Amino acid sequence: MQFDTAESVQATKRTVVVVGGGPGGSTAAALLARNGVDVLLLERDTFPRYHIGESLAASCQVIMNLSGALSEVESFGFPVKRGALLRWGNEEDWTVDWSQLFGPDVSSWQVDRDDFDHILLRNAEKQGAEVIQEATVKKVLFDGERAVGVEWVHNETPDEVITTPCDFVIDASGRGGVLTKQHFRNRVPHDIFRNVAIWGYWDGGTRLPGTPEGGINVVSSADGWYWVIPLRNNQTSVGFVTHQDNFLKRRKSFATTEEMLHALVEESPTVQELVKDARYYAPVRVEQDFSYVSEKFSGPGYFIAGDAACFLDPLLSTGVHLAMYSAMLSSAAIMSIRAKEVTEEQALAFYESLYHHAYARLLVLVSGVYEQYKGKKTYFWLAQRLTGEDSEQAEPRALNSAFGGLTSGLSDLRDAGDNVGWSARKVLVEEAKIAKQRAEEQSSEGGKKGISAFRLEPTDLYDAATGLHLVTSPRLGLQHGG
Repeated sequence: MQFDTAESVQATKRTVVVVGGGPGGSTAAALLARNGVDVLLLERDTFPRYHIGESLAASCQVIMNLSGALSEVESFGFPVKRGALLRWGNEEDWTVDWSQLFGPDVSSWQVDRDDFDHILLRNAEKQGAEVIQEATVKKVLFDGERAVGVEWVHNETPDEVITTPCDFVIDASGRGGVLTKQHFRNRVPHDIFRNVAIWGYWDGGTRLPGTPEGGINVVSSADGWYWVIPLRNNQTSVGFVTHQDNFLKRRKSFATTEEMLHALVEESPTVQELVKDARYYAPVRVEQDFSYVSEKFSGPGYFIAGDAACFLDPLLSTGVHLAMYSAMLSSAAIMSIRAKEVTEEQALAFYESLYHHAYARLLVLVSGVYEQYKGKKTYFWLAQRLTGEDSEQAEPRALNSAFGGLTSGLSDLRDAGDNVGWSARKVLVEEAKIAKQRAEEQSSEGGKKGISAFRLEPTDLYDAATGLHLVTSPRLGLQHGG
C-alpha cells in the first residue's frame, strides 16, 4: 500500500475493517474473505511476535477447519494436546481426557504463539483479506451510534492519519481495547480475579503420570496455581498465577523476578519434580491477568471479539477459544446482514447472547474451581448445570463429560435445541447467586441434541430469543428456525 505525503489520507471504503491480527482478528478476516467479503485487517505489530496463551481448546480445531488454517497448523509440528491433568486442592489427581470422553479425533495443540498466530495471519491473506502490519488504529469513527470507519497510522509514517470508511468494524484489538477501553470505557473488572502471572521456559521436563497425550498439568497451591505445558522441541512452559496483592508482597523478598520464579517452583514439590532434570533459560515474564467484561459486545456497525470484549483468568485455557468463537459468530452475523437474511438488530442480539453466554458460564466455572477444596465432583456438577444437561446423569463419566465439554470449548459449539439458549441463561443467573450467597443447589431444565464434536450442524448454535442459529453450509451465516 502506498502512503501519501499529506497529513490526512482518505482511503477507499472497505466492507469490513478488522482491528488486530491475533487469533480472533485473523480468524474473522479469513472467514469473511473466504466467503467473498472485502476485508482489511490492520495489525499494530510485526508478526511473528511473542505472546502467552499456549494451550488450545479442542474447539479451535473446528473453527480452523472453517477458516482454512487447519492443514497448515496440523502440519507445523505443534505437540498434540488431548486434555489435562489437575492436581488440585487435597484431592487425588483428576484427568480430563478428550479422546476418551468425546472420541479419538478430539484434540488440539500446545503452540508457540509467535508461530501459531503468524500462521493464522498468513491464512487470512491466503483467503483474500488485505493485511497491513505495523498499522496502529487510533480510533473508530462513528456517525451517531453507528461505526462507519477507522483512523489509523502506519508506524513508518506516524504523522499521516489514514481514514478508512467501512460498513462494519470488528474490534479484535485484545486487551488494548480500541472500543471498550479507549472509546466507550465500559469494561467492568472482576475484583476477585485481579491476578498476576509469572512464567518462564525450560529445556526438557516431564508431566505427571496419567496425563493425556500432550496434556497440560495444572497444580494448585495455597495461594495460587501453576501451569506446566509441553511445547515443541522438548521445551516446557512453567508459570504461577496468584492474586496481585500476594504477588506484590512476595516480590519484595526477591532481587529479581527470575529469583522469584525459581523460588516459587521450589515451593511446589510437584512442579519441582517435573523440571528437576530440565534446564531453565531466560527471560522471566510477568503479566497482569485482570479479568473483566465489557458492558456490551456489539452495536450498529461493529462487533467486539476476543479479549477486546472480555478476558478470563487463564486457569482453564479458554482465551483462544473465546477469541475464535467470537470471530466465527461475528463473521456469520455480518455475512447474513449483508445477504439480508436477518436484520442487523437480530444479528447483534444473536452475537450478544451467544458470546455473553459462553463467557459467563466459563467465568462461573472458573470461580467454582478456584474454591480449591470443594472437590472435583462439585466442579463437575457445576459444569453439568451450566451446560443444561440431564441432572439425572450423575455417573462420573457424565459429570466429567460436562466439565470436559465446557473446558474444551465443545459445549459452546454444540449448544442446540429450542430451549437450550433460554434455560442455560436461567442456570447462569442461579449459579451466580450460588457463588455469591454460598447456596447449595439450584435445579435447571434443558436439553441438548448430540452432534459430532468436529462437525457443525445447522442447529449447532441457537438463540431462542432471536430464533437464529449458525450454519456453515452452503456458506457461513445465520438462519431462522430451531
